[in-house]
Amino acid sequence: MAVSTEYGGTARPGSGGENSPEKLLTPVLSAFWDEEESWTLKTYQRHEGYQGLRKALAMSPDDLIAYVKDSGLRGRGGAGFPTGMKWQFIPQGDGKPHYLVVNADESEPGTCKDIPLLFANPHSLIEGMIIACYAIRSNHAFIYLRGEVVPVLRRLHEAVREAYEAGYLGKDVLGSGIDLDITVHAGAGAYICGEETALLDSLEGRRGQPRLRPPFPAVAGLYACPTVVNNVESIASVPAILNRGKDWFTSMGSEKSAGFTLYSLSGHVAGPGQYEAPLGITLRQLLDMSGGMRPGHRLKFWTPGGSSTPLLTEEHLDVPLDYEGVAAAGSMLGTKALQCFDETTCVVRAVTRWTEFYAHESCGKCTPCREGTYWLVQLLRDIEAGNGVMSDLDKLNDIADNINGKSFCALGDGAASPIFSSLQYFREEYEQHITGSGCPFDPAKSTAWADHRTEVNA
Repeated sequence: MAVSTEYGGTARPGSGGENSPEKLLTPVLSAFWDEEESWTLKTYQRHEGYQGLRKALAMSPDDLIAYVKDSGLRGRGGAGFPTGMKWQFIPQGDGKPHYLVVNADESEPGTCKDIPLLFANPHSLIEGMIIACYAIRSNHAFIYLRGEVVPVLRRLHEAVREAYEAGYLGKDVLGSGIDLDITVHAGAGAYICGEETALLDSLEGRRGQPRLRPPFPAVAGLYACPTVVNNVESIASVPAILNRGKDWFTSMGSEKSAGFTLYSLSGHVAGPGQYEAPLGITLRQLLDMSGGMRPGHRLKFWTPGGSSTPLLTEEHLDVPLDYEGVAAAGSMLGTKALQCFDETTCVVRAVTRWTEFYAHESCGKCTPCREGTYWLVQLLRDIEAGNGVMSDLDKLNDIADNINGKSFCALGDGAASPIFSSLQYFREEYEQHITGSGCPFDPAKSTAWADHRTEVNA
């Protein structure tokens, strides 16, 4: 998978001053994405692949869990829960099978880090899974992949086959006496299956709907057995920590948000792509190195972690992009999907499209989400079309409040987030749609090709 070496990726940063890519970027998972056949076992081994596994197997499982816990690695799927602590929750000596399930059902608008990672470097995940399974005493692991991404599915199957052939999977892994199998499962395509308990139900062959907790997956997960559910990037980060050391990992990032991570920069930016950098970098720094917003335009609003996180504005350009910094600004780091929108974008239109997505993807199990997202869409469509009234704005806020924190899972909270934040920062724009009898923005001007079309016509 080719990665732009100028603005669009982390593979070969150029030279420059304090804010130059080589000063800010920390390519680890993406270090060799631009190499020919980066996804193969031979390329991965050429870059110290499976060395972390050998070091892990020399430790006891409990010491390994403690080591990952001490590294400060936090879940990269959105919640930021400490990875080692999640592994530690698995009861030992219970006589039950233990399972590792990797959540690769990436499907939130704007989120696009795990799929490129699996496409370009699948063995980092497989090595991380073997290490994690050794730590939690598991003999069977699963990768739950979004089924629409068929090229990635094929590449994953081939990587797993290579790992079996090389002795990293199967019976007696590397002569350790440990047996391990990995099953790659293609989901049918449902955003709700990104929620860990809905994912487990889907994996068991049932309809993907969230479970009531407790019991939590660590006690009764897949097939009612102790289960760890981790994000792709979380597990893929483990081999480098074992190979290079926890002190190396904690030397990056901030005190409570250690290490490196993939930031997905998209939208009205000159150089969209994956930027692997220490936690705590700012959007201003990422935009500086990527060429900024598209020429002739300025940043209007952006999401720090995908469409389910409260949106931020230009005044938040210097917010540290770590878990604590973004939370202090009133949002969430989430999946680090930095969607940037310029002044040509209608906030009402953007929020309406996001809300339509959540209404469509709601599983319908709980009333607040099922009914609430439906009514949010009706109100937003009326406002966007110029058929709304001023009282609709308070009604939007009220419905979102009746969903937030009251739905069965976080999908409802995610649907409410852009409603609250857009009304907080852009209420006047909502009012403009009502008093002006329609949207004051030209949708064509916000398209990626709008400026080019104007130049051609001129």
